[in-house]
Amino acid sequence: MPTTVSVKTTRRIDMIDITSTVQKEVSTTGVQDGICVVYVPHTTAGITINEGADPDVCEDIMAKLSELVPSHRGYRHTEGNADSHIKASLMGSSVSILVENGRLLLGTWQKVFFCEFDGPRTRKVLIKVLD
Repeated sequence: MPTTVSVKTTRRIDMIDITSTVQKEVSTTGVQDGICVVYVPHTTAGITINEGADPDVCEDIMAKLSELVPSHRGYRHTEGNADSHIKASLMGSSVSILVENGRLLLGTWQKVFFCEFDGPRTRKVLIKVLD
């Protein structure tokens, strides 16, 4: 069974570093070498891996997504969050990360980010570690 963790967002569009939460789950399982799948079961949120050292990277990503997919553009989906669905599709709903010696095998600057596109909300992230 995957572990479900909650992520509380405070803005409509946000990127939240969940790397330590994911690593904690890997450590809890005791898996030394395997794979960790992080999945977001929401249609207006996503998950990605990117640089976590400079917060301007996340700001740049969110700004570019908002430029590419503006919030109001005469979309046919009239619920008011069509842009959120498109942004989530562009980001993707899951990432797979190798686990080596009980640690996520991320690059020096890489972090795992939960991407909110229709917040603020409390969201779920599912984490499954396989050996």
